[in-house]
Amino acid sequence: MAKKENKQEFVAHITPRDVDFSQWYTDVILKTEMVDYAPVRGCMVIRPYGYAVWELIQKQLDERFKATGHQNVYMPMFIPESLLKKESEHVEGFAPEVAWVTHGGNEELAERLVVRPTSETLFCTMYAKWIQSYRDLPMLYNQWCSVVRWEKTTRPFLRTAEFLWQEGHTMHATAQESEEETERMLGVYKEFVENVLAMPVIAGKKSEKEKFAGALSTYSIEAMMQDGKALQAGTSHNFGDKFSRAFDVTYLSKEGKLEYCYETSWGVSTRLIGGIIMVHGDERGLKMPPRVAPVQAVILPIAAHKEGVLEGAQQIRDELEKAGIRVKLDDREGYSAGWKFNEWEMKGVPVRVEVGPRDLAQGVVTVCRRDTFEKFTLPIQGLAQALTALMDQIHDHMYQTALKFMQEHTREVYNMDQLNEAVQDGFALGMWCGDQACEDKIKEVTGAPTRNVPRGRKPIADTCVCCGKPAKTLIYFAKQY
Repeated sequence: MAKKENKQEFVAHITPRDVDFSQWYTDVILKTEMVDYAPVRGCMVIRPYGYAVWELIQKQLDERFKATGHQNVYMPMFIPESLLKKESEHVEGFAPEVAWVTHGGNEELAERLVVRPTSETLFCTMYAKWIQSYRDLPMLYNQWCSVVRWEKTTRPFLRTAEFLWQEGHTMHATAQESEEETERMLGVYKEFVENVLAMPVIAGKKSEKEKFAGALSTYSIEAMMQDGKALQAGTSHNFGDKFSRAFDVTYLSKEGKLEYCYETSWGVSTRLIGGIIMVHGDERGLKMPPRVAPVQAVILPIAAHKEGVLEGAQQIRDELEKAGIRVKLDDREGYSAGWKFNEWEMKGVPVRVEVGPRDLAQGVVTVCRRDTFEKFTLPIQGLAQALTALMDQIHDHMYQTALKFMQEHTREVYNMDQLNEAVQDGFALGMWCGDQACEDKIKEVTGAPTRNVPRGRKPIADTCVCCGKPAKTLIYFAKQY
């Protein structure tokens, strides 16, 4: 009995967000058994509940990639040092984060190996072998894997030494085609994050300073967390022909001329899970968007010892499973209904279905929404269809709630004082001259780097928020994870 009481105390305590947002996040990911700390510094162990979310993200993203003509491959995790050095800007960008393999068994290697931080060099090496003529293009490949970047400061899901991701790498015949691919995949990410994760984002182009090492241009989607900080939720890069020239990736054109290919790269990672938690969670724990919730509906028998209750709950479970709803019947003995309510609320299950003797006698069940805590009854007849529709309503409500928060915490700014005030709890949108010196000064003074240049927005002023000189572009600033 004492053991259960201790467990209940453990489940119940979560630091309020407004007291310590960082500790709240840590409490939530540990107490919901999403993740645990690994014995290796900066690494995480993704537990079944957390990994189930990643599997759902992977499945639905992979469907989108294949629908746009991409195929999956797998590259080795080791990269010879000589390959990495072929593209100098790329090497310089990753040098501080690289993990090296120097020995194989007891023997020192003739050439050091890098544990992949990203795979441009490997893909380009293979593309140089595989691409012969224009008939081979475009070559649209993606891989699901882990990468290693030796981060100094780590936090599970958000920034770890090793993390899971996908990296798309494509080759094209022209600069126009590679730019179209870069923007198309950014659009795929935006659609997925908003329509599956219920997470509103701003899409746009990164500054020269903030672009990916070795890229011609980088585009990103940026989400706002509940503490006002930005999370770079996905990136898409246009490399032009830079890597192709370094790795001699060429093709024979229709005119019989040898031409360099144009490359793109794009990726999202397990940091999306951290985004889900920080965009939607509350003091009771997780609040899972229905389309990636490992359990979409939990069924709790009330007075399960009474005749017909457990059987009725099992029948409802079977019907929901047939309809494709991810459902869990919690018929554990020795736990009170209140304790189960608390646990499943903490795990963020979108819908709780209570099945009691009175409800069954009336042909209904009691339903509670995790997002609003609204409680109401639904007929057992047609319950699967009603819950399916309810999941869409929950998704829409979660998205609109997050969008409203982002809009309320995004301010147009016209000078440094306004910018500094805005980024304390949100995004600042201001004019910039395009000079890196101003970009560096803004980050130094406010702690907020540039995020991206929004699309389709008109200028809000003529001068730079920092130096007062003529402005070139409208850009977002925010503190970041």
